[in-house]
Amino acid sequence: MSRLVLAIDTATPAVTAGLVRCDGSGDEVLAERVTVDARAHAEQLTPNIVGALDDAGLAADRLDAVVVGCGPGPFTGLRVGMATAAAFGHALGIAVRGVCSLDAIAVGTTGDVLVVTDARRR
Repeated sequence: MSRLVLAIDTATPAVTAGLVRCDGSGDEVLAERVTVDARAHAEQLTPNIVGALDDAGLAADRLDAVVVGCGPGPFTGLRVGMATAAAFGHALGIAVRGVCSLDAIAVGTTGDVLVVTDARRR
């Protein structure tokens, strides 16, 4: 059975929204929108979601789940991503799941992996 998932990550300066079709044979990225601006998470996330849906030719009511990056990252960016994911999940009546952003970055790699991101703590 195929599932359509909205993926959101706001743990870094990249405000990311993507649509992924998941089935037993693998995952397919249908569309993604990324805006790199550490100070525009709130302004860019929803337009990126809407743009990705448009790019994929899909309506939001077709979504089966939302996955959101849980950090580590700056509090404000994470709050925007999690609140937006929760709002979509609540409005559409679909599951919302959190994923460690470092795990998401490392997925698909082999062997030992070290993921390093800028914590922006000077």
